Amino acid sequence: MAIWVKFFQYYKPYRWLFIIDLICAAVVSLVDITFPQILYFLTHGVFSRSGVEIIQVLGMIAAGMLGLYIVRYACQYFITTWGHIMGARMESDMRQDLFEHYQRLSFSYYDRNNTGEMMSKLVSDLFDISELAHHGPENIFICTLKIIGSFGLLLFINVKMTVILFLVTLVMILFSIYKNKKMKVVFMDNRKKIAGVNSRVQDSLSGIRVVKSFANEALEREKFSSSNLQFLASKVSSYQLMGSFQAGNGFFQGLLYTAVLVSGGYFIANGTLEVYDLAVYALYIGIFMNPIDVLINFTEQFQKGYSGFKRFMEVVNITPEIVEKSDALELTNVKGHIVYRDVTFQYNQDSDVLDGVNISIDAGKTVALVGPSGGGKTTLCSLLPRFYDVSGGAILIDGQDVRDVTLKSLRSAIGIVQQDVYMFAGTIRENIAYGKPKASDEEIIEAAKNANIHDFIISLADGYDSYVGERGTRLSGGQKQRLAIARVFLKNPSILILDEATSALDNESERYIQASLERLSKNRTTIVVAHRLSTIRNADEIIVINHNGIQERGNHEKLLSQNGLYAKYYNMQFEGLDQLPV
Repeated sequence: MAIWVKFFQYYKPYRWLFIIDLICAAVVSLVDITFPQILYFLTHGVFSRSGVEIIQVLGMIAAGMLGLYIVRYACQYFITTWGHIMGARMESDMRQDLFEHYQRLSFSYYDRNNTGEMMSKLVSDLFDISELAHHGPENIFICTLKIIGSFGLLLFINVKMTVILFLVTLVMILFSIYKNKKMKVVFMDNRKKIAGVNSRVQDSLSGIRVVKSFANEALEREKFSSSNLQFLASKVSSYQLMGSFQAGNGFFQGLLYTAVLVSGGYFIANGTLEVYDLAVYALYIGIFMNPIDVLINFTEQFQKGYSGFKRFMEVVNITPEIVEKSDALELTNVKGHIVYRDVTFQYNQDSDVLDGVNISIDAGKTVALVGPSGGGKTTLCSLLPRFYDVSGGAILIDGQDVRDVTLKSLRSAIGIVQQDVYMFAGTIRENIAYGKPKASDEEIIEAAKNANIHDFIISLADGYDSYVGERGTRLSGGQKQRLAIARVFLKNPSILILDEATSALDNESERYIQASLERLSKNRTTIVVAHRLSTIRNADEIIVINHNGIQERGNHEKLLSQNGLYAKYYNMQFEGLDQLPV
């Protein structure tokens, strides 16, 4: 029931369109029911009069019917045009809501779900919603009116025949309910299987360079073929079920006509039914059967739309793990004093990644985190802007718990440069301006100069309007990294996180970028995650973290003199790899 309540909420902005659509549908239904009733009136009173009187009445009826069908034309036009527009708008609203909800969901959701499946829910699953939103209530309303109206008029003509008709219809309804339960399962499976296809396509195309580098095109074709054939099998099942459903209903419709023909002939034979009444009755049978036909054909559309909306609701009903407090404050005048106080964190109730971590970073200072992969360095950085929430303890900025301030003000105060830089498909200008969407050209150029990338940009044929390609494929790793740094210069945050920002670069690119990062870090509180220890020699404090937590802390000289873990890592990097265990 909750699904339907949510579905009908989307009609609210368009309630007047919806009401007028239903009024037009009612008018169309009433006009359709009118013709057999006019024929009944003519056969029972008018056609027994003189020729002149018949012609006079026919003239009035012709004029009246012309007027009715003009009204019907206008109503049908409104239903077909504005009814579909209403459905398309509702589909658009749902897609917008789903996209915005995706934006609110925490990193943990994206850790668990595939992008291709999310795209499927955003695009494919909502594809049939427009038709369901428009035709659903309208078809049910029109068909209900026609069935009730024609059934009442059939009772008026002959009660016994109508009772027989009703009994056959009841069996037909029970058959439809049984088949619908099966179709609901099959169409939901269709959605899941096409999501699997989308997921496979997204995964393969995103990693196309890896695929080709390993010459694994055949493997990818095989994996895609498996997903594709699973979807085909699901579609075959749905069509087999639809075939038996529609054929079965066609069989029952044949039984209805047979029952009417046999019982009508019987009642004519015993003198309880006139021949012309049977003709009128047959016309009403057509009107009675038409909405049943519509509902049968609508069943497939309904199940597709319903299964799509149900998957839509599965996502919309997920509560984001990271939410603002109702009384959250703006984080303003940020100095950048950061405190990790007894911080504990775990993923999915697993063992603690961090356990009782205490770190204090004075405003404007630089702290480096070093240690083996999996020790929790990146996790520590991700907790600061609340990409995840601490499981225990607290993180403070200038004495304020990060959970007590608004997410926008918190994340606006923090700039992040990562090893894996994401470039949006667009121009260099647009990618730099992502740090400040309304930045002027002068600000963008200044940021590029600070990031040591301006000279490269102006050497391009289109300069700042050069297209970077999907995920920045037209740029080198060092160029993408400097554009990412330019973004952060433009954002101008008080706190900076550098997460292995130079670890994947060649020596020349690293020198360029290290100079840019030093300029960027000036007068900002900076947390650096680094494997290249040469880049953190000047850090105010270096913290060594492994799977057992914080092991050492101090500046470069102090840690080397202790001859501990830091000294070991340093010597491994600068005295060759022969010390590594085999």
